[in-house]
Amino acid sequence: MPLIGVFDSGVGGLSILDEALRQLPQHDYIYLADSANTPYGEKSGSWIAERSLNLCKYLADSGCDAIVVACNTATAEAIKQIREQLQIPVIGVEPGIKPAAMQSQNGVVGVLATEATLNSDKFNALLATLPSNCHFIKQTGAGLVPLIEAGKADSEETLDLLAKHLEPIQDAGSDTLVLGCTHYPFLRKAIRKLLGDSITLIDTSEAVVRQLKRQLEQLVFDDMSAIQDHGSVNFVSSKDDAVLLQMAQDLMHSDLEMHKVRSQMLGNIR
Repeated sequence: MPLIGVFDSGVGGLSILDEALRQLPQHDYIYLADSANTPYGEKSGSWIAERSLNLCKYLADSGCDAIVVACNTATAEAIKQIREQLQIPVIGVEPGIKPAAMQSQNGVVGVLATEATLNSDKFNALLATLPSNCHFIKQTGAGLVPLIEAGKADSEETLDLLAKHLEPIQDAGSDTLVLGCTHYPFLRKAIRKLLGDSITLIDTSEAVVRQLKRQLEQLVFDDMSAIQDHGSVNFVSSKDDAVLLQMAQDLMHSDLEMHKVRSQMLGNIR
């Protein structure tokens, strides 16, 4: 069976893994969280590129047939280099500003993302391709990722910080909000509490997994006879694998008991 690597700076990519387990539960997965270095959004582009490449090389060396870079910041800073270096399919994630522009009724779209993503050449090149009559309110979500990583997605502290970040988006009259970091889908409940149900939330995890599925269909695997209903999931952390596993159980909708699950610490990566 195919082995799929899912890499993120922390627990944000669990939103992608959750969708992958929904669409492709029969495959085996390695989820790699670089929690010792999260958040990536506040680090330099060169550091993000080098670290992301090294971690994806680790996944390739572990036997992965495809890798999802389930981190908007890492995708923006490193995806080109990773694809050049690895000989397997590498799927990235990026803020869903294109579908947001198509769905917005009033042409005002909020984009909540990390500073590194909003400042990246990749993001701004994508922005330049979109209709000029759509106005994007770009807002950094500084401080949100560490709170989610600490298991405080539903806390009052997170709600207060999120309210400050969403204020410019709300004041501009945005009818659509792009969740431009894979951590942010875990704030859906808080966002709804602040903005109500009328605003459209754009999360690209479903589209990312569809792309993964298309890539896998182009590959040939030796033994597809032993197809299983539910594959294995190995959670690997650079900080604390037990905490990562607990966060996965708390944040994900998938029933991990249906899968063979284990966790381990990440060894030294240069």
